Amino acid sequence: MTQTTDQAMGSNCALLVVDMQMEMANATAAGRPRANPDAEDNVASLLAGFRGAGLPVLHVLHDDPRPESKFRRDLASGQPMPCAQPLPSETLFWKTGSSGFVGTGLAATLEAEGITNLVIVGGVAAFCVNSTARSAANLGFQIEVVEDALIAFAMPARNGGDIDAHLVLEVTLSGLAAGFGAVVPTAEVLARLSVAA
Repeated sequence: MTQTTDQAMGSNCALLVVDMQMEMANATAAGRPRANPDAEDNVASLLAGFRGAGLPVLHVLHDDPRPESKFRRDLASGQPMPCAQPLPSETLFWKTGSSGFVGTGLAATLEAEGITNLVIVGGVAAFCVNSTARSAANLGFQIEVVEDALIAFAMPARNGGDIDAHLVLEVTLSGLAAGFGAVVPTAEVLARLSVAA
């Protein structure tokens, strides 16, 4: 294990769960094309791993100000998915925009708790996960995005039609890996957590 890897799974590392809300499950059940069919299971495994290692877990959920949105805290569709229910001891932030760092106090909380490294999971990969990961990197946090613990849907193309969910995910992750942080699989994070524990 390198020193960097050891530090990444130390007390300065936290799991950040982004927008794992019931509307994601509803869209999947309705047949919306997506990548990573095992994302929910992988998020649950990572939550168990971080909790078992005694490392911090933080949650960001979306509270859209638009009345027509399904991502609102006053709706059942805006509540956390069963695989990602926050524990009473875990900090939860509600955001109204794409990045988990805008208007939430997330950065100040991380700094106060001495957290410098973030492992990021959740949905949607190309939107709120992407915005949150880039914001984190721009603020000086070391980030790892877990490639198979992300919900990623197909995206409407600007000139018509849809962009395949797997292509959307690959482009999103390639952009993050090129300039913002590491992209890693669930198995690698779990292996490092078991060493840290």
